[in-house]
This record gives sequence, structure tokens and C-alpha cells, in this order.
Amino acid sequence: MSGSKIAIYSALIANFLIATTKFVAAFITGSSAMVSEGIHSLVDTANEFLLLLGIKKSKQQADATRPFGYGKELYFWSFIVSILIFAVGGGISFYEGISHLQYPEAITNPLWNYIVLCVAFLFDGASFVISFINFNKQRGTKPFWISIKKSTDPSLFVVLFEDAADVLGLVVAFAGIYLGMSTTILILMA
Repeated sequence: MSGSKIAIYSALIANFLIATTKFVAAFITGSSAMVSEGIHSLVDTANEFLLLLGIKKSKQQADATRPFGYGKELYFWSFIVSILIFAVGGGISFYEGISHLQYPEAITNPLWNYIVLCVAFLFDGASFVISFINFNKQRGTKPFWISIKKSTDPSLFVVLFEDAADVLGLVVAFAGIYLGMSTTILILMA
């Protein structure tokens, strides 16, 4: 199995497990934000299927309808995935942000938020490490950015960047919840 497929499968498994964790937390807590986050993770899972579809379609032999072959399919599906990451993922996040600004609710028990964040960090972190190792194998001795610029397999660095953004986002979310709880406690003590 190629390095890009290994990275995609690891991201697919990680995103599915994260979505499951978020839906379980939403069921237990009744949180609509957690349901929204679960949907976001399902979209991320679907993205990996689209990348696998792109790899499969790009391997097809040339035929009468496409005499030059299907090699560009991989770029097309990687592009669709990047649009979905930003449009659907960003759209859901934007909607939730506006919704919570209009109808703010104080977090009374952040335990499930921390559990979901820790589980997601473990799964996304593992997926990031796997994709980074496979990307380094593919690039060899070429510098990082030159390897991305000259790569003929965009699926691997799409997964790499998606996982890196996920890990950074989880750190920011953890800090936001922690700081929000800390300031709430300080205000109540004053």
C-alpha cells in the first residue's frame, strides 16, 4: 500500500472515531454544539473517501472518452476535499459561533469537552504523525516546501495539512475552554 493511502486510511479511522466520540458526548450531554462537531467530523471522514476515490480513478487506463487518461482525477478530488474542508467545516463553525454569540450559555461542566478534546488530540495526533512519516518518505532529501510544490500526489499533503490544522485547532479549543472556565471562576469568586 502506498504512503498516501496509509495516511488517508489513518485519517479516515481517526476522523470516524472522533465523530463517534463527539456523538456519544452529545448524547450524554444533550449539547447541540457537540452534534455539530460530530457532523463536522463525519464530513472529514467523507473527505478521506473522496481522496481514495481520486486515487482509484486516477489509476484508470486511457480510453476512448479520455485518450490522455484519468491522472488528473486525483487533483480534482483533492480540490473538492479542500473546498469541503473550508466550506462545510468552516460554515458549520461559523454558524455555531454566531449561534453561541446570539444565545450564549455558560459551560457548567467542561468534563466531556475535555474528554472529547483529549480523544480527538490522540487520534488526530496519531494520524498526523503517520502522514508526516509517509510524507517524509515520499519527499526523501528534498526540502519540505519544494516537495509540496513539485508533488504529483496532492492527497498526501492534503491529509498532512488537514491533520496539522486539526491538532492546532484542538490546542486552541482546549485553551479557549480552559481560559473561559478560569475567567468564569475568577468572576464568581470576586
